[in-house]
Amino acid sequence: MVITRGLGLNPGLPGLALACGLLAAALSYIAGLARWWLWIQAGFAPVLVLALGLQMPPWIFLTAFLVLLAVYWSTFRTQVPLYLSSSKVWHAIEALLPPSTAHKPFSFIDLGSGLGGVLTHLARARPDGRYTGVESAPLPWLWSWLRIRLGGHQQCSVRWGSLWDCQLQDYDVIFAYLSPVPMQELWQKARTEMRPGSLFISSTFSVPDQTPHQSIAVEDMHQTKLLVWRM
Repeated sequence: MVITRGLGLNPGLPGLALACGLLAAALSYIAGLARWWLWIQAGFAPVLVLALGLQMPPWIFLTAFLVLLAVYWSTFRTQVPLYLSSSKVWHAIEALLPPSTAHKPFSFIDLGSGLGGVLTHLARARPDGRYTGVESAPLPWLWSWLRIRLGGHQQCSVRWGSLWDCQLQDYDVIFAYLSPVPMQELWQKARTEMRPGSLFISSTFSVPDQTPHQSIAVEDMHQTKLLVWRM
């Protein structure tokens, strides 16, 4: 506001909100924040002004805040937002699953399982496996827990917690769709804990300085790539 007055401009509240959003996005870019933060920073002030102009009752704002809190819970700390895989990605992962025997079904874990789409699809397609998800945000965890229970997927389970607490040596296939931020640390954990011959699959995000053994292009809306390492 001081700058606009100094320049002799009077953009009005909407224009000022837009300018604040663009400035916040620019500062976020300079600070090196992830790209998705730029959209949040750019849109926050304009959306707030729009909402105030609609004169909505206060409980709507409280409800929206609580829902966003339940969905994005620790995103500020982990730098991992809620990403949802497409059904074409689910089918591509299905093709990578190993065979199982009558005495030993293979085991699969989704690190950051979101709404449980990967788990429930694989449980239907390959009921000979055992599927585990871990999710740190309360609302996606609850959604996926209900999805599994109501769908009768007895070979599935999902727990609320941190992926860093998982023991990766218990699984034959590890899948992650996270963000660039934790990939180096996750790779070190995978190298330390995963069994020889097990698969580490990352959707979209690569591990710095580590060439995957296989790269699978998925023809979905985001042109996803599955990066596969055999440990």
